[in-house]
Amino acid sequence: MNESQLIRKAIQGDGSAIRSLYERYSPRVYAVVRRIAGDDDLGNDCAQEAWISAIRALPKFRGEARFSTWIHRIAVNSALQAMRKAESRQKREVPITETIVASETPSSDALLAQRLEWALDRLPGGMRKVIILHDVEGYTHDEIGKMLGTAAGTSKSQLFKARGKMRELLKSLNTQDNREESETWSI
Repeated sequence: MNESQLIRKAIQGDGSAIRSLYERYSPRVYAVVRRIAGDDDLGNDCAQEAWISAIRALPKFRGEARFSTWIHRIAVNSALQAMRKAESRQKREVPITETIVASETPSSDALLAQRLEWALDRLPGGMRKVIILHDVEGYTHDEIGKMLGTAAGTSKSQLFKARGKMRELLKSLNTQDNREESETWSI
C-alpha cells in the first residue's frame, strides 16, 4: 500500500494504516524532538504529543506537502511548545546537577556523539533551539524566526553564540581529558 492510500485509510480511522504511518515516521519524529528538547524523557513526551496532534489533524491534511514534511513540522512545533512550558516551569524549580558516568569506553564516533549531546544539553534553551533548527534540521534564519517569534537577526545571533558556547564546552572536555590522561601516566 502506498503512502497516499495509507493516509486516506488513516483519515477514515483505519488503525492499521495509522500504525503503519507511525512505524514509518516515528524514528524521525523522535529524533527531531529529542534534539530540540535535549532530554530523553521530554523527547518522548514531545513525540507522543506530536503524534496525538497529527492524528487529530489528519483529516485536515490536504496533501499539498509531503506527509513527512507535515509530520516533521508538527513535531518541531510540539517540541518548541513543550520547551516553552518546561522553561517557565524551570524558572520556578531549583536545578539538580547531573554527572556523566561512562560504563565502558565508547568508540570515537560514539564518544563524539556523546560529547556533542552533552554539550547541546548544556546550552541555554534559546541557543539549543536555534542550533538544532539551523544546523541539524536545516531551517533558514527566516523560518526559525517565524517559528520562535523573533527576527531572523536574532536567530543568527543566537546561532553564533551557540556555536561559540559549543566550542567552549567541547574544549573544556578535551582539556579535562588531557589532564586526566597526564595524571594517569604520572602515577
